[in-house]
Amino acid sequence: MRLRHIEVFYAVYTSGSVTQAAKILNVSQPSVSKVLAHAEQQLGYALFDRVRGKLVPTPEAHRLFGHVSAVNASLDRLRHVAENLRATEEGRIRAAAIPALGMEILPAAIASFRTRHPDVFFAVETRHIDGICNAVLESAIDIGLAFDPDERPGIASEHLGTGTFYVLAPQDAPCADHERMTVRDLEGLPYISLDRRGPLGRLLSTHIESSGADLRPIAWAETYQVAKSLVAQGVGVMIADQVTAFSGGCDGLRVWHLEPSLEFEIAALHLESTPISLVCREFVDHLRARLGCFLEQTSSLA
Repeated sequence: MRLRHIEVFYAVYTSGSVTQAAKILNVSQPSVSKVLAHAEQQLGYALFDRVRGKLVPTPEAHRLFGHVSAVNASLDRLRHVAENLRATEEGRIRAAAIPALGMEILPAAIASFRTRHPDVFFAVETRHIDGICNAVLESAIDIGLAFDPDERPGIASEHLGTGTFYVLAPQDAPCADHERMTVRDLEGLPYISLDRRGPLGRLLSTHIESSGADLRPIAWAETYQVAKSLVAQGVGVMIADQVTAFSGGCDGLRVWHLEPSLEFEIAALHLESTPISLVCREFVDHLRARLGCFLEQTSSLA
C-alpha cells in the first residue's frame, strides 16, 4: 500500500463513510473513492462491503487496520518533526520551569536570546516537576526546566549545570558572625522547612537526617522563593538551592555556602521520541551558557 492508500483507508475505516473521510482529508468524495478502489485493486481483495448503503469493513480490513494505525501514528510524528524543523527565525518555543528557575534564570535567558532572534515566539509557564513531566509527555510544552529530575519513561534529560546549597539567614540572626555554616550550626535557630515532595526537598531532607542535626521548623513553605521571603522578613533561617539563594538579590540576608557541599543537577527535559526543533536546540544551548555564567559568578559571592 502507498502512503496515500494508508491515509484514505484509515480515514474511511475510522469515520465509517467516504463522505466523512473526504471532509477529514479535505478532498472530494470521488477522490477518496478512486484512491480506495486503487488500493483494493493493488491488494487483490475488498476492504469494505456496502450493506444497506453503509460501508462495512471486511475481515481483511479489520486485520489490516492494526498495522495501518501504527503507520499512521508514525506519520503523525513525522509531520510533527517536519513542522519543528522550520527555519530558526520562524519558530516558537513552549517552555515550563519550576518556580525557582522561572523567576529569573528563564526570563533572563529569553531576553538575551531574543536580541539575536527577535521573531521567535515564547510561551512560558511555571509548574512543579510532576506537572512539567506530564506536559512533556502530552507534547503541551517543548522543553521543561527542573532540578535533579528522576528518570521517567519517554522523557529525555539534558544536563545544563550543577548547583549547590546555601544557608540563608537575616543579617541580625544569632549566627550572623559565623564564617562557615553546616546543618548542625542551625540547631536551636528558627528553621523554615521546605516541601519534601520534590527532588531537591528529598535530597535536602536526606542530607539533614544523615547529619544527625535536630532542626526545629517554625514554618513550612511549598516554594523556595516564599521561604526566602520569610527569611528576608526575619522569620527564620533556611537552606536554599543556589538559584533561589541569588535570584532577586540578597538584600537583608546573610548567605553562606553549605558545608560540606551538597550538589544537585539542573536539567532540560523534552520528549524522548521526538527531536526538539532547531530553535529549541539553540535556545537550550544558550540557556546552558547563561546558567553556567550565573552559577560561576554566584559561587564566589558567599
